[in-house]
Amino acid sequence: MPELPEVEGVVRMLKPQVEGKTIQRVIVSNTIQQSKEAGKECIIKGLQTNAFIEQVTGMKIERIERHAKYIFFTVIKDNKKQLLVNHLGMSGAWFYVKHPDDVTEAKFHRHMHVQLQLGEDEWLIYADIRRFGELRLLNNQTEYPPLLLMAPEPFAQEALPYFLEKCALKKYQNKAIKAVIMDGHIVSGCGNIYATEALFKQKISPGRKVSQLSKQQLIQLFEEIVAVLTESIAFGGSSISDYRNINGEAGSMQTRLQMYGMKKCPMCHTNTEQEIIAGRNSFYCPNCQK
Repeated sequence: MPELPEVEGVVRMLKPQVEGKTIQRVIVSNTIQQSKEAGKECIIKGLQTNAFIEQVTGMKIERIERHAKYIFFTVIKDNKKQLLVNHLGMSGAWFYVKHPDDVTEAKFHRHMHVQLQLGEDEWLIYADIRRFGELRLLNNQTEYPPLLLMAPEPFAQEALPYFLEKCALKKYQNKAIKAVIMDGHIVSGCGNIYATEALFKQKISPGRKVSQLSKQQLIQLFEEIVAVLTESIAFGGSSISDYRNINGEAGSMQTRLQMYGMKKCPMCHTNTEQEIIAGRNSFYCPNCQK
């Protein structure tokens, strides 16, 4: 699943290419249309296919921003501003191309679900292999309450005090620390990959309870999360499986990971172990991480 660094990379590349452009045409895949006809929600949430096409066509993309793992497109049409909110899910990707055929990687080309034509030779395409991603057209954030529950950006000054305050709550004290730092209500944008890396660097077992960590350990762990997120942004994110940037290129952070997916600890060469925490496979070194 794309995490904060991957989403940040997409936003940084999209901004200079599509901000200020007008969506001239919208094409939605048969998969989405058939899903809607069957009464199911697939990628386009809260609107029927025809309504989505009608409303989005003619919208000008004023601004693109990242909030946690979400992409916010501020759009305007007939002097009315709205938000087109996107979550990449497990395998979503945006492509900025001259023609849809320029999405050459077969697994993405087969799953181009929303195509936005911005000009004669200019397309913004959302592809999603597993179809867990979503697009929501909102008048404001209050129309989708989960957006209001996100923790502060990890780089914000208030993020650390917020994290410590949450960790002190009774309902989190007996939870595994990894489950807590992957919770977007507590730490914004930190998923399985970067939680694994931060815990390894701080020598903390992913299953250790929050109550077993001192305030100083929690502070150092949070600072490590920020450091690893910052490093990943600089290296274009991690392309473990399906992440691509808008040019179809993979990131390189996966070559710098020390624990995620590893069979042996790079420090002591002990065989790593795995544990399912919060539904995710957690790699750790039983010798180094306590």
